[in-house]
Amino acid sequence: MLKILVTDPISEQGLQELYSSGEFEIIEKIGISPADLLQTIGDFDALLVRSQTKVTKEVIDAGKRLRVIGRAGVGVDNIDVRAATKAGILVINAPDGNTITTAEFTFSMMLALARHIPQAHASLHEGKWERTRFTGVELRGKTLGIVGFGRIGTEVAKRAQAFGMQVIAYDPFLTSARAEKMGVQVATLEETIQVADFITVHTPLTKETRHLISDREFSVMKRGVKILNCARGGIIDEAALLRALEEGIVAGAALDVYEEEPAIANPLLSYAQVIATPHLGASTVEAQVNVAVDVAGGLVKILRGESYPHTVNLPALTPETRKKVEPFVQLGEILGSMAAQTIRGGVQQVQIRYEGEPAQQPADAMTRSILKGVLSHFYREEVHLISATLIAEEMGVEVIETKQPRHGTYANLIEVRLSGDQGTVAVAGTVVPGHGMRIVQIDQYSVDIAPSEAMVLTWHRDQPGVIGHVGGILGEAGVNIASMQVGRQEAGGQAIMMLGVDREVDEAHLKKIRDTIGMDRVLYVELPTS
Repeated sequence: MLKILVTDPISEQGLQELYSSGEFEIIEKIGISPADLLQTIGDFDALLVRSQTKVTKEVIDAGKRLRVIGRAGVGVDNIDVRAATKAGILVINAPDGNTITTAEFTFSMMLALARHIPQAHASLHEGKWERTRFTGVELRGKTLGIVGFGRIGTEVAKRAQAFGMQVIAYDPFLTSARAEKMGVQVATLEETIQVADFITVHTPLTKETRHLISDREFSVMKRGVKILNCARGGIIDEAALLRALEEGIVAGAALDVYEEEPAIANPLLSYAQVIATPHLGASTVEAQVNVAVDVAGGLVKILRGESYPHTVNLPALTPETRKKVEPFVQLGEILGSMAAQTIRGGVQQVQIRYEGEPAQQPADAMTRSILKGVLSHFYREEVHLISATLIAEEMGVEVIETKQPRHGTYANLIEVRLSGDQGTVAVAGTVVPGHGMRIVQIDQYSVDIAPSEAMVLTWHRDQPGVIGHVGGILGEAGVNIASMQVGRQEAGGQAIMMLGVDREVDEAHLKKIRDTIGMDRVLYVELPTS
């Protein structure tokens, strides 16, 4: 009989999912110490945890029988997914378990914001009867701007429409076809926040979304706008929100998450027009039950040899296949990430061309890795190797694969071409035995450079002095250049320069580069090279 170890508190319904099958021996060791876990894990085929248990590489190495690790929740930060993947162990989670809970909570906050419910409640408890002071507004007929139209944003939109609100949404992967099907208007970020009476954010916190709503964004909003954040602290610049409240741009804010938590001393809490809660978005009995039931059911399916859609890592491959595929899996994620950071606007189609050696391998893992690189640019916390295809489907992104034998310079080549409403970008790369990965094409330009974790890309007119000038600006910023490659089609025409740098380049120095004569475009990109 297969054995499942449970080391964190799991809802009774979730445990019942395991016990009721009658196929497994369930051992509960809640709060087990790290040392005891190392001694115990070798006897088990599956491990079920929440956030308390740290599933380290040492635990995974000791789990000689482990086939699957289940996390009853969304995040998997407490699990060494890379070590599990190398060991051929599946890691599963429950990304849908708190979707409805968070959407309902957001809408509760919106209603409370519109009708001043918490403030009126506090006033009455103080012995006051202030009916005119707390006159609110109806949601019917108002415009709701949703920033981030994934699972939760979509559910918020459905509830807003039921209340008679007009919904306008910004999301890099929201296509016109999907927007029309949902009955919402698709727009840019600026268009969304300009017309909205209420604004709610539903993106993960990434480098690109940190302070997505800041002073510039507040300056173009309607005077009297109301704004909500039940997603991640830091998406809204709290200092800028303070200024917008003081200037009367923002009439009210509802916050469940903060840049620093616990937020006991947050200055926003001193404003009467700010409704604040202590990160309760996913805190319902139902959500805790849902994630436990989903993951417990996933464990049962996998141990039976069935599939489960919310697998975080690469499915188990034979050692021989894994050795051949892994370099192309890593290259694919890098190419997808670079293409996503390079394209202007959203993505509606992903075309992948495998040439030579990768064309001879199973494409599934490579394609999933490419999609992870593309989608993680905006959905970093949600996208895993298995969920990538589901998210692409939900976003209405078309994925096209082609394979062909070697016919060019390289023994192996992967090309990723993204198409959207504002154009197309193509990035290609190869794996050179003994020399690692190389990026060999950006659009029409041939290049040859190893991908770096931090890179600066420039599109400029081919003329003397550009390289030296850019190098001088980076030197002024204290940024060392580790590698460089320039591509051009003809002397004096358009050219591209790729620089591998040792650390992040700040916006002020990127602007100096952009202001260089002959410079068309400058990007700083970060690639998943580790």
